[in-house]
Amino acid sequence: MTQGPAPRALSDEALSDLLAGQQFGTLATVKQSGHPHLTTMVYSWDPRARMVRMSTTADRIKVKHLQRNPRASLHVQGGDIWSFAVAEGTAEASETTTVPGDAVGRELLAMIPAAAKPEDEDAFLKGLVAERRVVIRLRVERLYGTALDIGGQARDSAD
Repeated sequence: MTQGPAPRALSDEALSDLLAGQQFGTLATVKQSGHPHLTTMVYSWDPRARMVRMSTTADRIKVKHLQRNPRASLHVQGGDIWSFAVAEGTAEASETTTVPGDAVGRELLAMIPAAAKPEDEDAFLKGLVAERRVVIRLRVERLYGTALDIGGQARDSAD
């Protein structure tokens, strides 16, 4: 077996760019047994607040996990298989959106990329209430990841 290049730690800026360039990540919460619970999530990254936001429903097991133990991580693969970022921190689940257009509903709406905004905002907000949606807010305390430079190409972010 040949020895390839060693992984290279990514800068905070490159890690933030990687998170901003992707939409899906694997959220890890802690089960009662202490084992990780992993689930693929669509997320929104706010680099200024260093916060990852995710939408889910109030009855999901990940919400119960976070209520019991707020430690969580989000693993995000870069645009190729050679890079990744992990956002670790403390997470919380918001209150359930209960009135169309309430603060939680507006926060959920703001998470949607401009190109995917719903045509009928009122119907969208009513749907969030019907689904009992909440926002998971992961306050990132540690951000780390690496990239492999394969074939002389530096890969820093979501390329």
